Amino acid sequence: MLMPMTPSPLEGLLPPGLLTGLLPEWLPKGLLGSGALSSGLMNPLQVWLGMLPEPQFVFGAPDSQSADPGLFGPESVSWQVHADPIALIGGVRALLLQALHPEAMAGVAKWSDYREDPWGRLTRTAEYIGITTFGTADEANAAGAKVRGVHARLGVDAPHLLLWVHAGFVDSLLHVHRLAHPGFSDADADAYVDEQRRAAELVGLDADSVFATAAELADYFEQQRPGLSAGADALTAARVLVAPPMSAQVQLLTPARGAWSLVASTAFASLPLWAQRLYAQGLGLPDVPAGLAPIIEASVNATAALRDASISATVRGIRVLLATLPESARTGPHVQAARMRLGL
Repeated sequence: MLMPMTPSPLEGLLPPGLLTGLLPEWLPKGLLGSGALSSGLMNPLQVWLGMLPEPQFVFGAPDSQSADPGLFGPESVSWQVHADPIALIGGVRALLLQALHPEAMAGVAKWSDYREDPWGRLTRTAEYIGITTFGTADEANAAGAKVRGVHARLGVDAPHLLLWVHAGFVDSLLHVHRLAHPGFSDADADAYVDEQRRAAELVGLDADSVFATAAELADYFEQQRPGLSAGADALTAARVLVAPPMSAQVQLLTPARGAWSLVASTAFASLPLWAQRLYAQGLGLPDVPAGLAPIIEASVNATAALRDASISATVRGIRVLLATLPESARTGPHVQAARMRLGL
């Protein structure tokens, strides 16, 4: 028998019924609750929990010998953001945000195996971010070339789609990092967005066509909002992210289900309200009556600071708990390899 879970601490911060509406029919709704914590992107703790097999590197085993600092280097803001284990929440948020682009999501639904192998998709994504951030320049360029080749063969290499995916990752990893680190400055945020234009070049974008500051990134999302929606493909992807399959052994003998539920609910809560509203509309949840819309909007605006503080406190709490894990469980293989080869 599965142990009962307590309600998610973020349930009240989201549109009523949103998270439970995204759970697959076969999964008991009570499983969406708080629990022990999962660790960062693709690391030994997940293997220990039985959630993943030993890493099978798509882009090759990380180079731990060369002295090359890679595209960014240890002094970069990108290293600071991506090495933080809280980036796991940012990665899940990015996938939820990216799913709201109907054209991009149609390509994912057609070509990706995320339904059958969600953990594989997550680990491949984590590996790509890890190798392009912490790998050598040769490793990063080789990984970028491989991804460009796959995109070209599948016909999903249109610049506007690549830019949308890039924006989702940059915005989400940055936003969650700022929730976990309130002292993270605007200058650091701009530096991160600017640095990530190198990552955009790896997938085939022209760096000059990519936003270079946090303000430009925010403007980009405002421009995209009219064309976004949570259609059937987006809801399917979100359900897989919220409740990915786990073996009975993992669910019964480890805290993995509760841990992932907390990660997923926190990622949802950190989405912008307009994105949460799109998911609510996609689920067919009751919309706000037109006459009450101004009152509701005023109420939401009045409590925005409290909402942001609550989500920030949750993210920081998760990070504190992650910090109690052994270093090897908090750090991905590419970070470990980079530290080894650079003597850090």
